[in-house]
Amino acid sequence: MNKLPKELYNVSHCREIDRLTINEYGIAGIELMRRAGAALFEQLRLKWPDCQQISIFCGAGNNAGDGYVVGRLALAAGLKVSLYALLEPGRLKGDACLAAQDYVEAGGSVTTFDGSIELTDGVIVDALLGTGLDREVTGSFATAIAIINQATCPVVSVDIPSGLQADSGKIMGCAVTADLTVTFIAVKQGLLTGEAADVCGELYFASLNVPKVVYEHFEPSAYLIQPLSLAARPRSSHKGRNGHVLLIGGDCGFSGAIRLAAEAALRAGAGLVSVATRRDHSHLINIGRFEIMSHSVESAEDLLPLLEKVSVVVIGPGLGQKQWGKQLLQRVFLSDKPLVVDADALNLLALNPRKYEQWVLTPHPGEAARLLSCSTKEIACDRFAAVTQLQQRYGGVCVLKGAGTLVKSQDSLAVNPTGNPGMASGGMGDVLSGIIAALMAQGVERIEAVEMAVFIHGKAADLAAEQCGERGLLAADLFPFIRQLLNS
Repeated sequence: MNKLPKELYNVSHCREIDRLTINEYGIAGIELMRRAGAALFEQLRLKWPDCQQISIFCGAGNNAGDGYVVGRLALAAGLKVSLYALLEPGRLKGDACLAAQDYVEAGGSVTTFDGSIELTDGVIVDALLGTGLDREVTGSFATAIAIINQATCPVVSVDIPSGLQADSGKIMGCAVTADLTVTFIAVKQGLLTGEAADVCGELYFASLNVPKVVYEHFEPSAYLIQPLSLAARPRSSHKGRNGHVLLIGGDCGFSGAIRLAAEAALRAGAGLVSVATRRDHSHLINIGRFEIMSHSVESAEDLLPLLEKVSVVVIGPGLGQKQWGKQLLQRVFLSDKPLVVDADALNLLALNPRKYEQWVLTPHPGEAARLLSCSTKEIACDRFAAVTQLQQRYGGVCVLKGAGTLVKSQDSLAVNPTGNPGMASGGMGDVLSGIIAALMAQGVERIEAVEMAVFIHGKAADLAAEQCGERGLLAADLFPFIRQLLNS
């Protein structure tokens, strides 16, 4: 992603921004369309400088108009242009019709799409469907998308990959898989989470020189998490000033999860880290990581002396859903400590929902579905709506993990730009919980701690993947990079 602005907008906001720009600030719609086509063509030439021909697929709306502008500019640059129209140019309306006329007057030809195209050379420009898509793609548009995806040529999408829903990031039946997406005027929130990660490719933003004052009329629907840094520690710092994290979990057979979370808390700078776990393996938890203080806890009463002296509690990694985990969770809920609730603690919470403003919940989509009594498919359909419902029902700060992790508090909604598919392995969520708790224990405000932790967690995975690749990436591979990032 090339220096995207932090402000994200939904479709209704984008329409109003366009309207205000045209009606109140005097930039004609056709001018914006010409700027959009020029911005896309510039990026196409930068990314594929040897390209000598392009194939443009134009649909029925303003995206089609952008495509015709690209075609006209490509002709002027001496490229061979093949333009396939799913709607005859004469049936286009408004600015798109003007753009089509300009293309034809420049000597461009239009081929009516009939589904029999085979593409093998050049670059494909996807100008089929825009941000107004609200139903599944069918008919000739679905056929065109299939042809584009079957081609061996690189693909650039105009504003949004055709078939992707701009608010939710959901693929509406099928979608163009782009190598580059050039989005205009405002970054649509759906480009950055969920299934969008599979189809957007590289994401580039072009403002089209819309006056900054236009954006002042609108509150963004979400924000892109930005890199944050911690203040340097005072030279007189000691472990007591850097917080004490207690991690509760690790039922019999599940000691690895709590061990990973504990080491993550240490690597993220917590002054002291304690683990409350089963007697059977409490003596094994700190093997190889002697700094972890491991305690045998078999009953809720055993937790009391530990809870009294800690700053933040993490509960859930390896907790299980048997009586042992249930009684510990209930005891923790009676305390007034800031909490990070993860894994099986979330599954138990789903059985007996409650609201608490001092916690952080970190569900993956399956856990989120249980918390909201719905299916994981429903979560995937609109991750923004899902995380908002979680926060409203349970309070605190809610983190919906996955591609484009979302962080929702009462007052804000943020999207994380870091991370990669290598993180789809066991233990990654445990590491995230440890980082969040450590930052909170060090005095970072809760929402900032969560956003910083999510960003660093994903960035550490990106750095680890750069060394050896995504496949086979382990949660523990992140530890040296977590430390590096928190000190940079």
